[in-house]
Amino acid sequence: MDNLNKKPKTKSAYSIMVPLVKRYMKPYVGQLCLAMLFMLVAAGATALFAKLLQPVLDKAMIGVQNDPASVHVILPLGAMIFLSFAVRGIATYLQSIKMNKISQSIVADIQKDVFSHFMTLDLKFFHKYPSGELVSRVTNDVNVMRSAVVDSLTGVGSNVLTLVFLLVVMVMQDWRLSLIALTIFPLASGLVAYLGRRLRKVSKSIQGETANLMGVLGQIFQGIRQVQAYGMEEREKERAGNAVLSVRHLNIKAARISNLSTPINETLVGAVVFGVIVYGGYRIAEGQLTPGGLMSFIAAFALAYEPMKKLAKLNSSLQLGLGAAERVQDMMSQQAGITDKADAKELDSTIPNIRLQNVEFSYDGTDETKALNNVSLDIAAGKVTALVGASGSGKTTILSLLLRFYDPQSGTVTIDGTDIRDLSISSLRRHIALVSQDITIFDDTVAGNIAYGLPNATPEQIRDAARAAAAEDFILKMPNGFDTEVGENGVRLSGGQRQRISLARAILRDAPILFLDEATSALDNESERIIQQTLDTLQKGRTTLVIAHRLSTIQHADKIIVMDKGQVVEEGTHADLLPKGGAYTRMHNAAVVG
Repeated sequence: MDNLNKKPKTKSAYSIMVPLVKRYMKPYVGQLCLAMLFMLVAAGATALFAKLLQPVLDKAMIGVQNDPASVHVILPLGAMIFLSFAVRGIATYLQSIKMNKISQSIVADIQKDVFSHFMTLDLKFFHKYPSGELVSRVTNDVNVMRSAVVDSLTGVGSNVLTLVFLLVVMVMQDWRLSLIALTIFPLASGLVAYLGRRLRKVSKSIQGETANLMGVLGQIFQGIRQVQAYGMEEREKERAGNAVLSVRHLNIKAARISNLSTPINETLVGAVVFGVIVYGGYRIAEGQLTPGGLMSFIAAFALAYEPMKKLAKLNSSLQLGLGAAERVQDMMSQQAGITDKADAKELDSTIPNIRLQNVEFSYDGTDETKALNNVSLDIAAGKVTALVGASGSGKTTILSLLLRFYDPQSGTVTIDGTDIRDLSISSLRRHIALVSQDITIFDDTVAGNIAYGLPNATPEQIRDAARAAAAEDFILKMPNGFDTEVGENGVRLSGGQRQRISLARAILRDAPILFLDEATSALDNESERIIQQTLDTLQKGRTTLVIAHRLSTIQHADKIIVMDKGQVVEEGTHADLLPKGGAYTRMHNAAVVG
């Protein structure tokens, strides 16, 4: 029981960062080494400036005042100071440009990998996570990760090098003063570590709320017609506003935590500078230190304080990035439940026969919520088989199993006697053309949408498919014909037009298995009649499964299967089933009365 109550340990920054660095920095090692060289030059130039302040003060100022003949030292020292600034500026610019290129490349690599991984996952995963959250993981989280993977590492390299060079200058000037100055570092480091732990927790909350905000906005924009039709603009403003305020609150909290180090560190630095000036003054009075040496030391300390502050800020950025990295790693660790076997076969069938035998399936895996209960049925090769039944009877579930979006908990689904789990998923789906009632139209041209399942289709093939789907006439009347952009989810098309483009897509696919899920539901009677003639031609020589609520569209099917509560209750032709007075008869009579 104790183990159950234990909170999971938070992963260390090392365990998160090292795999990321190894994986994504490896292709850019050469460019990173060049950037590090520029960092080294910039750090050396900064230290050189601090060191030069001693001869500038002792020789070019105090020395010239005491001995005007030594004025010749002013120009070389001034030139060296100028050179140190110029070299530092150029080197900093070059390393910044180089690291920006590396960071943008790494962001692109991570985003491509995350999206590619999403594409390997099954439908269950996409039902679990809202689309807004997935978009946030690919865009927002990965961009936040950039600071953890690259920006922080760059800053650590640049600032640590500068700090080391300046500490060398400080020790060269006076090691006793250096000991006084170094008392600040343990205290500042402890503060940075404490604030970092708090920031990392807040970061995960920020990314979660940002994903929620994107999800809310996506839902509102996608459903804008319903929002406006029902006059719910004010409600949606309030909902989006609450999501925005949640992100705002967490960002303010993160800023408050990350900036808390500033007043504390400034106070510590003030105390150290006070000690350096007092002790250094006594050292000058004793002749153990020159005014230029003390000025050089204070300049080196002041310059060292800047990279120290930046390291504290970079730690904040690192912790925010680590919170995002954990969320991305959580997504990358997701495994598909539907995968190919190592020895998966390629389906190669011209007119397949499909069979379900004793299939049981539940979406949540429990017996209490079975969508299919001991279902056995045959979808004959080259024939038209229709599935009818009330909503929730299991028709669409059967379609999902045949497409292998899910696997049954028990029983088998076979094509030509081979369990589809033994077939490669790509070859299975390559043999299927689907027209669904949930039509998806992409933000592309009309031609691009029709050719979605066959990217290499010729313009002639696309036009023939559109003509067969009774879509050519309305397409040619559009501003740019087949090159017309239809907008997100086909917003510039009517419901019937969207459905005809979906039909044209299936016709062009020319697959041996045809699934029609309410394929003509959005069409008027005249369009449905024309399309039905096309479908009758298309179905010849193919294994076809039709799901329909309009019984008139399936009366000529070779076999009608009636579903009820996840079970097959009747089978036969229209002529066989109608006189029986069973479920099909009741559905038919209700349709006639309706």
